[in-house]
Amino acid sequence: MPDLRRMKQLGQSFLVNRDIAIAEAEHAHGKVVLEIGPGRGILTEELVKNAEKVIAVEKDYLLFKSLASTMPEKNLKLIHGDFFEVAPEDLELERVEILIANIPYYISSRVIAWAWEHRMQAVLCLQKEFVKHMLAKEGTRGYSRLSVMCSLMLSITEIMPVDRGNFRPIPMVDSEVIYIKPREARISERESELINLLMQHKKKRVRNAILDSHRQLGVEKKRLLEISEEIGKKEERIFKLGPQTILGLARELDAMLSGR
Repeated sequence: MPDLRRMKQLGQSFLVNRDIAIAEAEHAHGKVVLEIGPGRGILTEELVKNAEKVIAVEKDYLLFKSLASTMPEKNLKLIHGDFFEVAPEDLELERVEILIANIPYYISSRVIAWAWEHRMQAVLCLQKEFVKHMLAKEGTRGYSRLSVMCSLMLSITEIMPVDRGNFRPIPMVDSEVIYIKPREARISERESELINLLMQHKKKRVRNAILDSHRQLGVEKKRLLEISEEIGKKEERIFKLGPQTILGLARELDAMLSGR
């Protein structure tokens, strides 16, 4: 294996506690598993023991070559490349049943969005603070667009906390392993944009948040004033509203802006 160097642009920090890898791999039994960023291979080694097949995508060429030379297992398919640029047929997405990975923190949002888009269950090790925001409830300090979207899109189960000392180089933050399962709800790109817009003004009342968004919406203030007076929950502060209510507001606002 290569030295424990850290390529900052890839956000590399490698798991060294095998017990955690074993716990994560318990979710791979008999399944076709996708892994993002196998790194030095501690999780991969456990996955191939349990899974029917493991498809692992590594962006770092030196790590890819090292894994290819040290892990000849027949049920392991190694791919060198950027996960988000690999063709679906190469990932064998028609067969993959679960994503299990210790991912670089900086791609957490993209991976979660990908899992939901592809209706893929996943076991992920993420930054602990990020998980807190995913699970934050309305009315709390951490409640954000991430909280709203995750509540609408995913069922989330906390599996285990992971202290920063379980990685090398040691990161500055702790982590947590979670299990996610996509919900059946459908949210359009436009609805997502409007939720984001509302949550940018989460401490304001609904009517004021709409008025303050006239530039982003490209709508004259006069028209937005009319809409803000007609829309439901107009006197409520956005951060006190639950995810389903905020989705409802986004849909109502979209309908009003579209003249439906």
